[in-house]
Amino acid sequence: MAFIETFITIVLIIIILIIFARGVVIIQPYEQGLQIRLGQYIGRMNQGFRWVVPFITQVVKLDLRTLVIDIPSQEVITKDNSPTNVDAIVYIRVIDPEKAFFEVANYRMATVALAQTSLRGIIGDMELDEVLYNRESINTRLRDILDRETDQWGVKVERVEIKEVDPVGAVKQAMTEQTAAERERRAAILRADGEKRSAILKAEGLKKSMILEAEGERQSKILKADGERMSQILRSQGEAQGLRVLSLGARALDKRAITVLSLDALKTMSAGQATKIIFPFEISSLIRQGAKFLGATEELDESESSSVNLDDSLLGDIPSAEHIAEVVKSIEDETKAIIKEGQASGMEISEKDVAVEKKLISE
Repeated sequence: MAFIETFITIVLIIIILIIFARGVVIIQPYEQGLQIRLGQYIGRMNQGFRWVVPFITQVVKLDLRTLVIDIPSQEVITKDNSPTNVDAIVYIRVIDPEKAFFEVANYRMATVALAQTSLRGIIGDMELDEVLYNRESINTRLRDILDRETDQWGVKVERVEIKEVDPVGAVKQAMTEQTAAERERRAAILRADGEKRSAILKAEGLKKSMILEAEGERQSKILKADGERMSQILRSQGEAQGLRVLSLGARALDKRAITVLSLDALKTMSAGQATKIIFPFEISSLIRQGAKFLGATEELDESESSSVNLDDSLLGDIPSAEHIAEVVKSIEDETKAIIKEGQASGMEISEKDVAVEKKLISE
């Protein structure tokens, strides 16, 4: 009898422990509990160790951390009829546990379905190029739509990101060809611009070269003309001085000496190979002078036999070696000044021009 009572006591204790254990609830720090008893909402349960009436009390735990929901890829037709596969990622967080549990059956599934439909509508109102280049705008619009609709579920949409935009095969091939054509167009434009710049630079270089060549030729002609002018002046001055010396020397000769010279000139003329000999108009006077030289007598004119006054002023200014050296040095200085002036102004003096200038100086 005592054994039966002991056994029943032990069983009762075990049942009591089981019942007590069934009522124990542990709420994690990132969770929020909702207590429902006999179909009636009792209230929230904060984190830590809690005990509720077992069998008649239901505790619903909701995760308050930010959750990442992957929106499955779906084919969307854009405004310009380009089929495109689009998927996204949505970051949500429960801010009102009561609404997240009582207002919607499954807030995660509801958020995914709403994101799919909203994304399909947004992409359908845009062209493919806008979808590719305006992802930030799509993210902002989709986040605003989802946040406005999920607010009544106690869910906050923190961020939305378009993960991938993948056009179908035919559209992708067309985009590849378009990109290749655009790159070829840019390359052709750059190539044409380079050829244009090259032609401009060549033309400018040719123009500058022609200007420098013309300037060098002009300077060369100026120096050559100046050299020829100085040469002619010196040559003419030398001939004039020679004639003056000859005329002074001829005045001291008498008629007999002139006759001897004239006979020598006739001898030279007759010794040539010419078949015709031209005698000067004064041949009779020459014969008469020859006869007188051989023995005939003739009185000399006193005016002719008088001494001639040889004045050195008749010779003019004979240039000395020092004077000629000064003239040559002045020409060299002028040439060097012209070369320096041309180099200072950016004009290139070729070696040919320098050689011509040296030749003119030497002349």
